[in-house]
Amino acid sequence: MFFPYYFDPTMIIIIPALILAMYAQFKVKGTYGKYSQVLSHSGMTGAEVARELLRQNGIYNVAVQQVGGYLSDHYDPTRRVVNLSPQVYNSSSLAAISVAAHEVGHAIQHALNYRPLRIRASLVPAANLGANFGLPLAIFGFFINSGFMMNLGLILFVGALLFHLVTLPVEFNASNRAIQLLDRGRYLSRQEIGGAKKVLRAAAFTYVAATLVALANLLRILMLIGIRRDD
Repeated sequence: MFFPYYFDPTMIIIIPALILAMYAQFKVKGTYGKYSQVLSHSGMTGAEVARELLRQNGIYNVAVQQVGGYLSDHYDPTRRVVNLSPQVYNSSSLAAISVAAHEVGHAIQHALNYRPLRIRASLVPAANLGANFGLPLAIFGFFINSGFMMNLGLILFVGALLFHLVTLPVEFNASNRAIQLLDRGRYLSRQEIGGAKKVLRAAAFTYVAATLVALANLLRILMLIGIRRDD
């Protein structure tokens, strides 16, 4: 099958996934923005809730600190630190408390040696290689008609896809833990728990969208390989 030299016929595959990913980002920012304006009845900040949840779960070797950036919240397992953005660290909003509890959920996973979290950590090097070089190598191999480069790109990209797939249960589990902790500890009322669920579901949707983008790109690589074989 003939295609213009610099034309990638599989680009159409990625467009719906990219649109979904953009919508997911729009959704999480909108939901977070909405519930960042709703203060919790407890009046506790995200940092205070995080520290209290760690203490209640017997985790005393994890610090809670503020980091720069917007929605830059994450748990660092190598340094054992719950990093919270200023909007979460200093706020007593439903959004802030929900995000802080979610990151504590990751710390609890680490303390319990949660298997999907360990698998994800082991996949980080392969994921970085695959994300940075897998698709470019495959596309470059397509244009220069190099089956070796296309296959190498495919192999590398599989590592990135596996990382995305393992990330899903890790993130959903952390969110479920967060909701249970907030509800059981009465940090949020039953009415407020509904808002917390919406915040964490919107955040989880971004991971689902990212996985679908990765799947679409894997399909692109497979189609490029198939096209070159048919030539």
